[in-house]
Amino acid sequence: MAEPLREPLLLGWFRWPAEGLAAALDLPALHAAGASALYRAVEGDDARLYAPAGADEAALRLLLPAATVWQPLQPLWQREGEAAGQPAPWHYVVATDVLAEHEADFNAWYETEHAPGLAAVPGTVRASRWLAPGASPRYHACYDLARREAFGSPPWLAVRATDWSSQVRPHFRNTHRTMYRQVALTGG
Repeated sequence: MAEPLREPLLLGWFRWPAEGLAAALDLPALHAAGASALYRAVEGDDARLYAPAGADEAALRLLLPAATVWQPLQPLWQREGEAAGQPAPWHYVVATDVLAEHEADFNAWYETEHAPGLAAVPGTVRASRWLAPGASPRYHACYDLARREAFGSPPWLAVRATDWSSQVRPHFRNTHRTMYRQVALTGG
């Protein structure tokens, strides 16, 4: 059964600055302005900053001028995973649009088969789905992982290989799949 939904989030989506400039990111100030999590892509320069909807967006924008997107995310679904309670240094995101005529099937698949199946994979701390109203990509599925090896493990691949998955996936559009590593916002 799905857990109670979290509050809406603010997503700051940006390109991670060059190594010399990365030191200029004031991580404690981002945290003080309300940022709750920061992730940097394992490959490429994509990065995501999350903050609760009530965070100081003006301060976050000033502290992170590299952010090209500031998007509210509305919670759709979440479930604690098999590894609930463990630290989750890995954050896998599938951001996608779906053809309108297949949206109902897409949402049913995610909420009844796909996301619950991936939440049950050993090493998954949490699975959640978010909606970015009026944006593209509209849907963001997020998987917090205790171990990177959970992604691509035989149980993970089995969930991805169902008949229903094969029917739904061709209707994805503008899809971004990215593995992120958590960046500590505080010294802890």
